[in-house]
Amino acid sequence: QTCLLIGTEKDLDVKTSKYNALNFLPMNLFEQFQRLANAYFLFLLFLQLIPQISSLAWYTTVVPLMVVLSITAVKDFISAFFPPSIVKIRLWHAGIQGSLSCRIVTEKWMNVQVGDIIKLENNQIVTADILLLSSSEPYSLTYIETAELDGETNLKVKQAISVTSEMEDNLKLLSAFDGEVRCESPNNKLDKFTGILMYKGKNYILNHDRLILRGCVIRNTDWCYGLVIFTGPDTKVMQNSGKSTFKRTHIDHLMNVLVLWIFLFLGCMCFLLAVGHYIWENNKGYYFQDYLPWEDYVSSSVFSATLIFWSYFIILNTMVPISLYVSVEIIRLGNSFYINWDQKMFYEPKNMPAQARTTTLNEELGQVKYVFSDKTGTLTQNIMIFNKCSINGILYGMSLVSLGRYIPKEKVDFSYNKLADPKFSFYDKTLVEVVKKGDHWVHLFFLSLSLCHTVISEEKVEGELVYQAQSPDEGALVTAARNFGFVFRSRTSETIMVVEMGKTRIYQLLAILDFSNTRKRMSVIVRTPENRILLFCKGADTILCQLLHPSCRSLKDITMDHLDDFASDGLRTLMLAYRELDSAFFQDWSKKHSEACLSLENRENKISIVYEEIERDLMLLGATAIEDKLQDGVPETILTLNKAKIKIWVLTGDKQETAVNIAYACNIFEDEMDEIFIVEGNNGETVGGELRSAREKMKPGSLLESDPVNSYLTTKPQPPFKIPEEVPSGSYGLIINGYSLAHALEGNLELELLRTACMCKGVICCRMTPLQKAQVVELVKKYKKVVTLAIGDGANDVSMIKAAHIGVGISGQEGMQAMLSSDYAFSQFRYLQRLLLVHGRWSYNRMCKFLSYFFYKNFAFTLVHVWYAFYSGFSAQTVYDTWFITFYNLIYTSLPVLGLSLFDQDVNETWSLRFPELYEPGQHNLYFNKKEFVKCLLHGIYSSFVLFFIPMGTVYNSEISDYQSFSLIVQTSLLCVVTMQVLSGREEGKEGGKISLETTYWTMISHVFTWGSLGFYFCILFFLYSDGLCLLFPDTFQFLGVARNTLNLPQMWLSVVLSIILCMLPVIGYQFLKPLFWPIIDRIHHCMRHPLPYPIRTKLKHTASRRSAYAFSHKQGFGALITSGKTVKAKLPKRNSSHYKR
Repeated sequence: QTCLLIGTEKDLDVKTSKYNALNFLPMNLFEQFQRLANAYFLFLLFLQLIPQISSLAWYTTVVPLMVVLSITAVKDFISAFFPPSIVKIRLWHAGIQGSLSCRIVTEKWMNVQVGDIIKLENNQIVTADILLLSSSEPYSLTYIETAELDGETNLKVKQAISVTSEMEDNLKLLSAFDGEVRCESPNNKLDKFTGILMYKGKNYILNHDRLILRGCVIRNTDWCYGLVIFTGPDTKVMQNSGKSTFKRTHIDHLMNVLVLWIFLFLGCMCFLLAVGHYIWENNKGYYFQDYLPWEDYVSSSVFSATLIFWSYFIILNTMVPISLYVSVEIIRLGNSFYINWDQKMFYEPKNMPAQARTTTLNEELGQVKYVFSDKTGTLTQNIMIFNKCSINGILYGMSLVSLGRYIPKEKVDFSYNKLADPKFSFYDKTLVEVVKKGDHWVHLFFLSLSLCHTVISEEKVEGELVYQAQSPDEGALVTAARNFGFVFRSRTSETIMVVEMGKTRIYQLLAILDFSNTRKRMSVIVRTPENRILLFCKGADTILCQLLHPSCRSLKDITMDHLDDFASDGLRTLMLAYRELDSAFFQDWSKKHSEACLSLENRENKISIVYEEIERDLMLLGATAIEDKLQDGVPETILTLNKAKIKIWVLTGDKQETAVNIAYACNIFEDEMDEIFIVEGNNGETVGGELRSAREKMKPGSLLESDPVNSYLTTKPQPPFKIPEEVPSGSYGLIINGYSLAHALEGNLELELLRTACMCKGVICCRMTPLQKAQVVELVKKYKKVVTLAIGDGANDVSMIKAAHIGVGISGQEGMQAMLSSDYAFSQFRYLQRLLLVHGRWSYNRMCKFLSYFFYKNFAFTLVHVWYAFYSGFSAQTVYDTWFITFYNLIYTSLPVLGLSLFDQDVNETWSLRFPELYEPGQHNLYFNKKEFVKCLLHGIYSSFVLFFIPMGTVYNSEISDYQSFSLIVQTSLLCVVTMQVLSGREEGKEGGKISLETTYWTMISHVFTWGSLGFYFCILFFLYSDGLCLLFPDTFQFLGVARNTLNLPQMWLSVVLSIILCMLPVIGYQFLKPLFWPIIDRIHHCMRHPLPYPIRTKLKHTASRRSAYAFSHKQGFGALITSGKTVKAKLPKRNSSHYKR
């Protein structure tokens, strides 16, 4: 046994699916029979097994039901049982002939167990929560990136305890490790861990700094070894990931309600028909028993009526045909293929197409109201670029042309600098020329960048520098200085080596005044080779402006204007300054600094005061502008989604300044907003007050009892209740941090938070835990009647992806966990607008048209039996031929409606994106709801009335007196009516007939499906009514010669024509009046015929205050670590590392 850990041993088999091999069949069937219609058809099947009431064969229900269940089960099985496997490294040992031998083997994640010692290398993802034992770095430091956990791209450092760090990579020592770990039980607290390591008779305290969590990425560390503490669902990130739930669309829920309505309507109709049968039997049937004798088991009219009730229940079941669900599955599958095949959502650099990982949520994509997005890796690329700078009042960087588009100048050639980073790009040669001329201020500016930082340099190959930066911003700034000729080459705890324009100079490091979230700046004090003492400072402009010397006033004003330009471009800004110190002053200050550091009481406050003494009267050098590079098309995508009335909330674990900066860059926040509210209270009372104050400003009077929403809430509605939409008086934004959010999500404050946030145009929630992300999504789902979508790329986004109605995974730089837990996946955030505005809107419109038409045609088909009952003694006889009933939904009317539902477009994709406002009806579910369903029912009742009584009037007192001919006339009229309603559609972009009736986009396939179905009906008609079949199977085919005789009669075609005209009149009237009341489609069609040029975007000068997303971590910097000397390789004799060599 490698080691002992107190607790339950579990493997790393993390389940993101709700199924396994044992529970798949029962759970899948249980979920499918949650659909009320499926349960209804199962009940109907049992009824059809009773011969006394069955008027249809049992297999007419069994076969379609099995097909529906099988198609859905196969689809769910494929998505659940074919996950990708990922391979990692696991260390084990085995006893051979009484001695220990060890080797390194490769294992899958799922085989890693508690107590294993695993080896991780640079840029690998951590597979479990591990206790760091040793690493390749000095003092067993290990640098990690936690972007997948908290969204931060800055590096963090972990350190092994000294007793285990001595093992280094010696496999014999590692395999002989027999420590015992006692620790807390699994929990979801990402920033806390308590435990004890008992090893060699001593106890060692373990805390969060010793633990590397699953989902982290090893950076700038060749290798490290760790002891597995938690695996699989016990890891902290999985404790935050939430549970998988069965997602169903709002239309699914609505269909369940409508099916229940149809049951009630069906029950009422069957009851009324049974009563009619009872009355008819009492008044007439009883006296005609010589001609119409009762069956032996019928004892009275009441018993006969009871049997007739169930017979009609079976006959009228086609009001909700089983083919409805088969068709829905086919439509959803087809629309999913469109997403998978969309070339405009294919990301060529990664060879990654869009993926519809579920087929059940497509129409829900057309109804999204709230989008919850991660920031890091979702909106941004995690790439920092040195974009512009201002030095001594002169602006350097990219230029802006008059049309409002950035046109880069020619790329600067840094070949003169042998130590330049070849990946660095800059587009202003002017700055290089100034550097070469030896401009004093420019040199001092870049010297400041090369000295004032906590970056650690590594040079394994001569001239190839690798920077280990705590934040990507710092790395970008030091790299910029490196390329312009001021190369930070190495450091010790007391010196910094810089190559300045090819000359090596060593600066003595006197002090690092490290960054903190309160100070918002950092400084270094160095002694130059000329024995000058200089202080270099960089930080947020709002702070440094207060520390400048009065002589810098005019330069400060110019630099502030430049900062305005940087901020309006969404760039992350920093201000740089310096001060030359008198030697005697510094010596005096150094003593105060030492005393403050040794103080036992209020140490941090005393150190802060000492820092302020020396960080004053600074001379301004300039400012930098770093671009936190957004993914391509993010601002345009968010602008388009905003026009579609979709609200964007950013839920991130990153710090507030960075999140807000990105919000401005992405158009979530705008300078033209009336106000942006910041909620940062430390207790519930303060947070509640801030939320109420914000709500009062957005909607004056919203705190009064007379406010409609307050009046509604005072009635104490029973949960779950929905809060109506509130309209603010302007455009507002909201920023809230995770600590304040924890209070806001408690008790009554959650409604305050929701009401305030939902009135804002954009919401930024920062410093959030994964669990809080899910809680915010659940809050909106709980109290708002809307569709939510969550999009992210990291394991910290899994919980909100699972919680939202729709989860979208970005296959980004933070692993595949989010994608594997998502419903849809692609590589770029910009594809979201195509997913929603094109595929989502089309899917919603198609599904609504399909349902409207399907219910209509089946009401028209089924309710003819009701009118016929008045002429057949309510005897549960069918109007139609049995084969027509069998083929009506299966063949005759299935292809036209499928053609509509798979190919119809009211406007093409270009205009769907050009007019995002078209998306809004789906958010309010205007195209298919209970009201539209009632319209379909009334239209179906009217059509069934026409389809029965027009043929009845046509054949009345004529030579046509047989049931078979009348049946043929009715069914032909019915099929022509429902087909002609499809045919009344016209070419693309024009309004059409019924399929609400509404085919608006005709393709060759649509024509084949529609005309072909009608032609196929007549072919089948002559085949089924042929002499041969009727003579061979007289009991099955009883319409001998009917087709040949009836189709030659003028009454037949008169009936068809009159039925079509009368049934089409309401549709034509609706289509005529529609543009008068809903003119938006006509306006769009006018624009399609006479397109306007795309507006030219111009750059506006923003007057709002600057946003300074300073280039630091939100936590304490690496200053103390550097001055301690722990970053320097210890010169210790190398131990024997057995036979394994790196």
